[in-house]
Amino acid sequence: MSITRRHFGIGIAALGLTACGDMRGLGGAGAPTAAAPLASDLRPVPNAGYDAWVVGFRARAGGYGISASTLDQGFRGAGYLPGVVKRDRNQTEFSRTLEDYLAIAASDERVAKGRAAYARHRATLGALENRYGVDARIITAIWGLESFYGERRGNVPVVSATSTLAYDGRRGAFFEKQLVAALKIVQNGDIQANRMVGSWAGAMGHTQFIPTSYELFAVDFTGDGRRDIWSEDPTDALASTAAYLSRNGWTRGLEWGHEVTGASASGRIIQPQPGGPRFAVTGNFNAIKRYNNSDSYAIGVGHLADRIGGAGPLRSGFPPDANGMTKPDRVRLQQRLTARGFDTEGADGVIGSKTEDAIRAYQSSTGQPVTGVPSPQLLRSLG
Repeated sequence: MSITRRHFGIGIAALGLTACGDMRGLGGAGAPTAAAPLASDLRPVPNAGYDAWVVGFRARAGGYGISASTLDQGFRGAGYLPGVVKRDRNQTEFSRTLEDYLAIAASDERVAKGRAAYARHRATLGALENRYGVDARIITAIWGLESFYGERRGNVPVVSATSTLAYDGRRGAFFEKQLVAALKIVQNGDIQANRMVGSWAGAMGHTQFIPTSYELFAVDFTGDGRRDIWSEDPTDALASTAAYLSRNGWTRGLEWGHEVTGASASGRIIQPQPGGPRFAVTGNFNAIKRYNNSDSYAIGVGHLADRIGGAGPLRSGFPPDANGMTKPDRVRLQQRLTARGFDTEGADGVIGSKTEDAIRAYQSSTGQPVTGVPSPQLLRSLG
């Protein structure tokens, strides 16, 4: 089985979407840092059709319980974002093996940062575990997948993003609900509209809640009167994630699952990638899937949580890919391409667009057919 686009449901991890974020690569991995400048196509541009839609929305907003002053604040400086529409329409379906997914989800960097974040916030995480019954390592792992422990929360104005997609997206009714929820968050005083930023699809904060999920599950754990998932202090965001899982079936004291290496095991056994590791999973695995309805995501969260807690890598290996390449083969290919001057921008064994571009450039330079496809023959030709 391979992972497809994440989905916004109660949640996103992007796209089909989930509770919470948009996939942007992997749990925020492709999103800009909170302080990064906006891309030029994520800044408002004049659009008469959008302006007319906003006039119509404002006329019916009172029926949603949104005040005129909130509308004024929410739409002050807001506008049509062409980059949001482009990203929405370019969401082609893709598949990623569990091996590739875990190479990203539980990379050495993500594990190391996760252990540091877990240690740094241990008191808060322990208090959340006591209050909600959710394993502190699971909370940390979701934080790691959704925003790289707060480093990549997104910086797109949520009112602009959701209103643009309500007007000109593929799921207008869904995004109008997100816009209404976002304005209600502003009206409630949790945050000012000009500080409400997130992903291009409207997922917000350290653990990437969409506005409707925020309304249902966000909590003020710090007691300052605001459910602030956007601040540098991740407490309310982590607490909101714990509350989300607690209210969606998490059982205190039960593991998410574990890798199965013996010939037999009890419970529900899954093997998402043929020939790859098998896992015995519990009801808490299903609770994680309420955040993002993907076996790969839930295994990624569980395995990263285990690694944060000190466990080692999976013991079972994965079979060669469709091109006959193992992960060590793919790592060597990336390393050798980069050494030849064809930079793959990393050597993690995951073949993405940068590696494919490097392969094409190398093939072209050596007179080989330009395919961009890795193979054992290509690896041998690199010496």
